[in-house]
Amino acid sequence: MSISSTDQSSSTTPERPADAAPTAHGTGGYRLDLDGLRGVAIALVVVFHIWFGRVSGGVDVFLVLSGFFFTGMLLRRGDTGGIGVVTTLRRTLRRLLPAMVVVLAAVVIATVVLLPHTRWSDLGAQTLASLGYYQNWYLAMSWSDYLAADPSVSPLQHLWSMSVQGQCYLALLLAIALVTWSCRRIGHEGRMRTVLAVIFAAAGIASFWYAAEGVVTQQGWNYYDTFARAWEPLTGALLAITAPLLRLPRVVREIFAWTGIAAIVACGWLVNGSAQFPGPAALLPVTATVALVLAGAGLNTATQPWVNRMLATAPAVRLGAFAYALYLWHWPILIFYLGERHEREAGPLGGLAIIVVSLVLAYLTQRFVEEPLRVRAQPTIGARPRLLIGAAVSTIGVLLLASTITWQWTNGAKAQAVGHLDPAKYPGALALTERVLVPRAPMRPTIQEAPADIAYPTRDGCIADFDTRSVITCSYGDPNAQRTIAVAGNSHAEHWIPALQVLAERYHFRLTVYLKMGCPLTVAEEPMYKGQRNPDCRDWSHEVIERLGEQRPDWVFTTGTRPADSGGDETPQDYLDVWSALNKRGLHVLAMRDTPWLRRDGIRYRAIDCLASGGNRVDCGMKRPDAISPVNPAAAPAEKYPEVFTLDLNDAICEPEVCAVVEGNVLVYHDEHHLTASYARSLAPELERQLQPILGWW
Repeated sequence: MSISSTDQSSSTTPERPADAAPTAHGTGGYRLDLDGLRGVAIALVVVFHIWFGRVSGGVDVFLVLSGFFFTGMLLRRGDTGGIGVVTTLRRTLRRLLPAMVVVLAAVVIATVVLLPHTRWSDLGAQTLASLGYYQNWYLAMSWSDYLAADPSVSPLQHLWSMSVQGQCYLALLLAIALVTWSCRRIGHEGRMRTVLAVIFAAAGIASFWYAAEGVVTQQGWNYYDTFARAWEPLTGALLAITAPLLRLPRVVREIFAWTGIAAIVACGWLVNGSAQFPGPAALLPVTATVALVLAGAGLNTATQPWVNRMLATAPAVRLGAFAYALYLWHWPILIFYLGERHEREAGPLGGLAIIVVSLVLAYLTQRFVEEPLRVRAQPTIGARPRLLIGAAVSTIGVLLLASTITWQWTNGAKAQAVGHLDPAKYPGALALTERVLVPRAPMRPTIQEAPADIAYPTRDGCIADFDTRSVITCSYGDPNAQRTIAVAGNSHAEHWIPALQVLAERYHFRLTVYLKMGCPLTVAEEPMYKGQRNPDCRDWSHEVIERLGEQRPDWVFTTGTRPADSGGDETPQDYLDVWSALNKRGLHVLAMRDTPWLRRDGIRYRAIDCLASGGNRVDCGMKRPDAISPVNPAAAPAEKYPEVFTLDLNDAICEPEVCAVVEGNVLVYHDEHHLTASYARSLAPELERQLQPILGWW
């Protein structure tokens, strides 16, 4: 069961639909109330995604149910014969893949029609990841936070949960098959469920502990991590083993039913799931699901608690029947809708339109794709239509796979870094600072080259990623120099390295980098990144500051401002505290004002996407007052710190009224807020001019 329906019996009859749910006992009656629970859960997922930008807890409900029903199905098979690993895999894929293929094909077509070609490669990679059931790992390794819907978010982001579910299905299948075979081999078949219960309990406890640690240390990764999520389907698996043994009083069932449904409905309001799941906070939807399963276990619908009977009514059950298809469709429709309207929120009418379209497509997918291919004994569908549908879906799948692989193969090699450009043709920042003549020349780096035209530490593996706690250091410039500038902080300190490298080679000083993605130097006890706690940043920063105090470079170069949520930029108190910590260690600080981040009505965007969509250098830029404040916000507080000197190169990036994305024939940004290495190199003369009176080295 889960988001996708699972096989609940070895055969199907008109009276027992294929996606109906069995009782906890696994005999006779079907748990239509849990089909209804699936409908309620998908409704919460859709509503919270569209209107509230929050995690509802519905996916956690699905994961518990998936473990419960998939394990129950395998145990029943084990009681009557072999598990049938290959057969189960084939039948599971036959239920899951057809609808997935249809939705992915639609997303690929919409991507080609509606999105610039600069986004196709990433969507192609995510399409392959979704088909291969490793989308969660793709998102985790690309450091993608689970963001609320807006046009910049992937239309396939939601499929991480399907990958987690598929991986858990495979693990449960192999574990149950192995234990069943082993117990029969040694003549202890009667102990199979006990052994499985012990294994699942141990694995579940380990997973829960791991998830709890992950919330504190690396939530961005933790959210997608299969092992961090495993305790949820394992809870369902344990429930499938133990529920038939329980006999609960009527009053307890009523309490379980009411508290369970109340907790599931309220979960999205009570818990910030993207920042706290699947840690201890996920106990709320998980235990609520367990309570509802136990409330109706072993009873027919007529004798179940009132809540379970309501869940077993036709509307809820019918919604649950196409929950899988609705889950697949609603998110990409939402993302494409927001993208076409250039909005962050769908609004009441827009949201209703998205729901209606999603419901229609979900019904059609479930009726004409899922049902015919899942149920061989479907009397209303003949063999010939079933073969035609199967052939059509297979053809779509082959074309989808072939076209995606071909695109990835033929376009993957185009992203190559740009070498040094001729300053006569490509003056870059000199067009602003020196008013030099800009001849006609094609923009460099090109749209294809831009993603690879990055600062050297990222290219060289000299920056710690979001999930790396250790301090990584590398040296640039003159390695034998006696004078040193330490570049410390996040990627916005890093993207000045190409400009600093030019000066370091010219004036013979060394650059030592101490860099970590998403982590400006901090002394805060609870540093945050995109609304999430980032303790790795705190610990990393503490070690870097201590090292700087011991190694005593001549100067520490770091960022002195950051974008403000309300527009412009700011210097937060934490930055001032870092200056104090460095000054206490006798260190001199160069505080660089940050560059503008490309945002439009609060929606981030990439320069190359805008240019590929037909925009020009000005239209794809930002109004300067929206991008940066009129005065460097670091200047005034720096006056209180005699060893802190501010730098501001934004006049070499922005024109008086606009921050364009191309200056002097050179593309300014390689993504939405990092300078291309080519443009950074063109900033070296202006950086040289500002550093000269501070350093006195030339």
